[in-house]
Amino acid sequence: MKAIKQAVAVLMSGMGVAGMCLAGGANSIVVDGSTTVGPIAKAFAEYYMGKHPGVNITVSESGSGNGAKSLINAACDVATMSRAMKNSERKGAQDAGILPIEHVVAMDGIVIIVNHANPVSQLTLEQIRDIFVGRITNWKQLGGPDQPVVAISRETNSGTYETFETMVMNKEKIGGQVEYVGSNGAIRQRVMSTASAIGYVGMAFTEGVKPVPVNGVMATQETVLKKTYPIARPLYMYTNGRPQEGTPLADFVNLSRTPEGMRIVEEVGFVPMK
Repeated sequence: MKAIKQAVAVLMSGMGVAGMCLAGGANSIVVDGSTTVGPIAKAFAEYYMGKHPGVNITVSESGSGNGAKSLINAACDVATMSRAMKNSERKGAQDAGILPIEHVVAMDGIVIIVNHANPVSQLTLEQIRDIFVGRITNWKQLGGPDQPVVAISRETNSGTYETFETMVMNKEKIGGQVEYVGSNGAIRQRVMSTASAIGYVGMAFTEGVKPVPVNGVMATQETVLKKTYPIARPLYMYTNGRPQEGTPLADFVNLSRTPEGMRIVEEVGFVPMK
């Protein structure tokens, strides 16, 4: 797993902003979008370019919302998203002559993480919601140390944020005390360095922090596939139309269905579609 992560770390390129890259030609694929799906896209790119040296794949991570905008603006060939495309985005695509086709590439659990120094061993969805609303402000309210809770969230353009808002917040607004950061990795770093912090990340971003069971269930391959873990979700790639079979674009987005693609998805920390 470490070897895959090290190998794909060099593959991120582009400006990371919707509209700042030009969609590739027949042997060039431009990918933009989710920081959660990013490790899958980069690992797929590393593997595919190793097999096909004549194909160039660039991967940027500007967020799910910007990935959708890039696809609508014909600025990328593949939009990676950690949530389904919204009706408003589909309408924008239709108006622009774009036909978004959805490809589910993996399953993920949004993992609640705390610092290893935090003795709290599990949380309920209601307790997590109370933390992010601001009703729970000190860990002693949950049987932990007498320390103020430092809640960390993804920025509002993130698909992970929108999934968390839908599946956890139950239409309540995240409180003004919550800090916002731009990526899963930034949340992990903040929680690693802050004993009283709590955040939420995709399954591939838990190294160095303490995952907490939710409603008594830990996020694992089995619980995410069966959706017994309460914050499980699919991860997506979107293309403009269905790619023609046999083209590099079709091979790239369909890689998750192959045994090698499933192995890669698992190695980077997500749940392959069996």
